[in-house]
Amino acid sequence: MKRRREKRDNAGTLDTSAADADVEYFLTAMTGVVRLAQDPRGHVPVAPPIRPPRAASSAPSPTARETIEHSEAGFAAPGVDRRELRKLKRGDYPAGRRLDLHGMTAAEAVAGVMRFIDDGHRRHRCVCIIHGRGLHSEANVSILKTRVRAYLRTHRAVLAYADAPRGDGGDGAVYVLLRK
Repeated sequence: MKRRREKRDNAGTLDTSAADADVEYFLTAMTGVVRLAQDPRGHVPVAPPIRPPRAASSAPSPTARETIEHSEAGFAAPGVDRRELRKLKRGDYPAGRRLDLHGMTAAEAVAGVMRFIDDGHRRHRCVCIIHGRGLHSEANVSILKTRVRAYLRTHRAVLAYADAPRGDGGDGAVYVLLRK
């Protein structure tokens, strides 16, 4: 249902001349315009129907663990080809060294990773860091995973990282591609 803007003058009577002028101007401007037919190949998507938003309580909120896994699955430094991430995930780069962080505190783990990368980035192209999935941590949130990956994003020798292939620990480990 379309509504027209109508103006009333001081006496309260309707002033339809302005509305009629707008409609006439629009029709004049649209002369010769033809509506496009829908693409028969289906390349132009049809807009989905508008639905009212759900109540906040009915929508399930992601757990902290799901948020971390989805947001930190991989990283590539600026200028690094995104295909390198796919190669890391597939295990195309063999891990030269491995570091296991199980049982360490977050501070010890970050310090250990710092030494490990500083020592190994000249000798190895790819290393594997095993941080665990956090299944035995408080609230099942992997603190080591979060801290280690945050540190890896800041280290100059790190070109990219991705979850290790399933056989090497999956999301409980990370393959790191290092600068030579």
